[in-house]
Amino acid sequence: MANHKQHHNFHETQLQFAAHIRHPQQNPAPADIEDRRLAIYRNLFYNNIESFLASGFPVLKSIIEEAHWHSMVRDFIHRHQSHSPLFLKISEEFLSYLQTERTADARDPEFMLELAHYEWVELALDISTIDIPNNLQPQANILDDIPQLSPTAWRFTYQYPVHRIGPQYQPAAGQIEPTSLIVYRTRALQIGFMETNPTTLRLLDIIESQQCSGRQAIVKLAEEINHPEPDSLVEFGAEIISQLYNKDIISGFRPN
Repeated sequence: MANHKQHHNFHETQLQFAAHIRHPQQNPAPADIEDRRLAIYRNLFYNNIESFLASGFPVLKSIIEEAHWHSMVRDFIHRHQSHSPLFLKISEEFLSYLQTERTADARDPEFMLELAHYEWVELALDISTIDIPNNLQPQANILDDIPQLSPTAWRFTYQYPVHRIGPQYQPAAGQIEPTSLIVYRTRALQIGFMETNPTTLRLLDIIESQQCSGRQAIVKLAEEINHPEPDSLVEFGAEIISQLYNKDIISGFRPN
C-alpha cells in the first residue's frame, strides 16, 4: 500500500511539474522542488521551443511585436497537446494550433494563417524524404510525350501574396487578390517558389490527373477556358511546360 501511495504521489508531482513548466503563471510549482532548479527547466523548455519556432517562422516573428510573439508561443505551449515528440514536427504542431486552437487576438495579422502555412510548406519540403524519380527521360518532345509532375512541387492558391510579406510589406485586406504559387524542391535540393496563375495551375492539374501528352493537356485546357485560338495556346503551353521542366517542377517525361 505504501509503495502504491508513493507511486501515486510521484505521478502527481510529475503532472504538477509538467503543468508548471508549460504555463508557470497559471500552475504553481511542486512545493518540494527548489525554484532555482525549476527556473533552469522553465528556461530550457521555453527557449528550445521558441528558438525552433523562430527559425521555422522567421517572417511571422519579424512582423509582429516581440511581446506578442512570446505571448503566442506561451499560449501554444500551454494550450496545444503535441502528437509527436520530434522537434522537426514542432512547426507542424504550431500551424495546427494557429488553425484550430488559437483564440482570436486583435494583434494577429489577418494574413497570419496563410503566412504561417507558406513558411511551414518551405520547411516541410526541405525535410521531406520524397525524391524526384530518376527513371524518366529528359525533355524530348514536350507536346507528344507525357509530362510527369514532380512530387516535390506543391501548388497553392492564397488570398494574400504570402511570398512578398515581410517587415517592409504587409497587405491590407482591401488590397489583395488571390495569389497562385508553386513551391518546389529541385534535384539539387534547393527550395524555390514560382508565382504563377490559375490557368497554369489548372494545366498542372490536368497533367497530373490525366497522364496525357503535353498537347492533349493543353487542348483540354483550351476547351475548358473556351480559348479563341487553341493553336496559339498549344505553342504557349509548350513553352510553359519547358520552363516548368527547367525548374524541376516537371520532373521528366514518359513516352506516349
